[in-house]
Amino acid sequence: MEPNVAALLGYLLFIPAILWLVLEPYKNDRFIKFHALQTIAYWVVIVGLSIALSVVSMIIAFIPGVNLLLLVIWPVFWLAMLVVWILLMVKAYNKQMYKLPVVGDFVEKMAG
Repeated sequence: MEPNVAALLGYLLFIPAILWLVLEPYKNDRFIKFHALQTIAYWVVIVGLSIALSVVSMIIAFIPGVNLLLLVIWPVFWLAMLVVWILLMVKAYNKQMYKLPVVGDFVEKMAG
């Protein structure tokens, strides 16, 4: 399998990203390893942000008038996550090592 297709599958399905870190010959390919690690980091960040936004949402829900913001906050959050996810898949397929802000440098060091 071509490295760009393997990286795309890692972003698309998540489970292959974990497999690419342990299976030969993928675990030795820096490009695939970078994208596999970035996929995992991306989903960890999404889960963390979702938990934080849930806590904020619970607080906002009790504030009259402001609680209508929840109708905007969650759709905007998920739309932004979808756009970033699609961007990562396109960059991986086009053989680019696009680094996410904050986690990108850490992932690049881990990939070698």
